[in-house]
Parts: sequence; structure tokens; C-alpha cells
Amino acid sequence: MASWIIQMVVMMMSVFIKTSHGKRDQVLYCSACRAIVDELNYSISQVDPRKTIDIGGFRVNPDGSVKNKQVPLARSETHLGELLEEVCKSMSDYALYLDPNTQQKQYRRFAPRSTGADGGFPDLKNFQFDGPEASTGLTFACETLVEELEDAIISTFSKKADGVEEQLCSSDTRRQKSINNDELETIIYPLYFLPFSTFSFV
Repeated sequence: MASWIIQMVVMMMSVFIKTSHGKRDQVLYCSACRAIVDELNYSISQVDPRKTIDIGGFRVNPDGSVKNKQVPLARSETHLGELLEEVCKSMSDYALYLDPNTQQKQYRRFAPRSTGADGGFPDLKNFQFDGPEASTGLTFACETLVEELEDAIISTFSKKADGVEEQLCSSDTRRQKSINNDELETIIYPLYFLPFSTFSFV
């Protein structure tokens, strides 16, 4: 009886994990990921490339003097971590956009970043403003992805590699790097196949 109950619980938990992971709105989460990349790229571009940060290491010069190890600030782990703490606040500047040609939906930035000649508002007729609920959903998706992909985001951006969006925002990549679900699946699935004698009850 106890064996049957354990197997049923494990099966239900594994199905729940698969189902909850599959319920994600792909338009919402894909847009959030692309927005994160776009916002980080913009923030990094605003940092003086000459600025450096001391990362705590050191090196010995040929004359025996010691020099602290410094790296460019813009793509340092410290700076990227700070940007990630704030990036989801920008999701209120995005709204659902319906492409008039393809009819595909995605969230795009509608708010200008500057007030210059090229920084005005875009044509808003194809944007759908559904109130604060839409912004809240995108913000939640952003926060979820930052939590799940933080290490991958920092690692990818620190390398100054091309194709960051493709590396981070494909559905397969997000699924493979979803830390919380992967850890649960690693624990749960092997338990299902263990014989009842493996479990001990006090």
C-alpha cells in the first residue's frame, strides 16, 4: 500500500513539473528574454569603455611591484549583476505588438530612451495597451528568467560574444537552463524507479 502511494505521489509531482513548465506563454517569455538582452546591451553601451573595476586579484610586475587586477567595468560580473537587479523595471516600457504583415505577436519597447530627433515615440497603432496587467505579466516573466538564467546571462555577456539573443532566448536554451525545474526533475525521476525496499519508514 505504502509503495503504491509513493509511486503515485512521485508520478503526480513529475507530471506537475512537466505541465507547469509547458504552460508558459511562449510569446511572453520569448519577448521578456529578448527585452532583457536589449536592455542589457543598451546599458552596457552607455558605460565609458575606459572605466575599469578592481576584481580583487593581483599580479606581480617584472620589477616585483604588485598591481591589482582590473577588468572593464561594463562587462564585469559585478556590473552585470547590478544591471540584472534593475532590468525588469524596464518592462513597463514594453507593450504587445501585432506585426501588420505577419500577424505575429511579441512585446516591443514603445517608450523612447531619449528625446532627440531619433528618440521619439514609434508609431503606436500596432501596439496593444491592455493596462497594468500586461506590464505585470512581462515583469513577472522577466524576473523568472533572470532568476533561472542569471549565471548564463552573466557568462554570455561577459564574453562580449555575438549572437547573445540567439544563445539565451531560444526556447530550447531556456528550457535546458531552467535551474529550478531541472534540479527537481533530477531528484524526482530517479526516485520513481527505485524499489520499495529502498525506502525506510520510521
